Amino acid sequence: MSDNKYKGSCLCGKVRFEISGEIKSIIMCHCSQCRKAQGSAFATNGIVDAKRFALVCGQDELTGYETSPGKKRYFCKHCGSPILSKVESKPDTVRVRIGTISSDIVERPSAHIFVSSKANWEDIGDDIPQFEAYEPGR
Repeated sequence: MSDNKYKGSCLCGKVRFEISGEIKSIIMCHCSQCRKAQGSAFATNGIVDAKRFALVCGQDELTGYETSPGKKRYFCKHCGSPILSKVESKPDTVRVRIGTISSDIVERPSAHIFVSSKANWEDIGDDIPQFEAYEPGR
């Protein structure tokens, strides 16, 4: 287990969190839902053990939206920053929006997923593996 400790927050600072441990499987998702939720070409998410993710403040400032059955995305109800998502069938993990982490991140992205639905104006310019749907093993 990693000894990493990360801190993060929403744009307005009303929601703050800490992660104690590693961020697993950092993925850049190009699906249309992620693009709309982020307002950008893709979402960069990482999996964190739920017991290693702690809201320092702002629990009551988070609101959620169920984007598909059993999956809820949480964001600050003041500034709109997306913070995390939870899947009912995977209660031991949360998917954290990597852009909300303030600390330097040791782990690196491992895949671009759903590149089949990426924005037509986006060019992926790195050597990270690309997949038409989910990465192998998920």
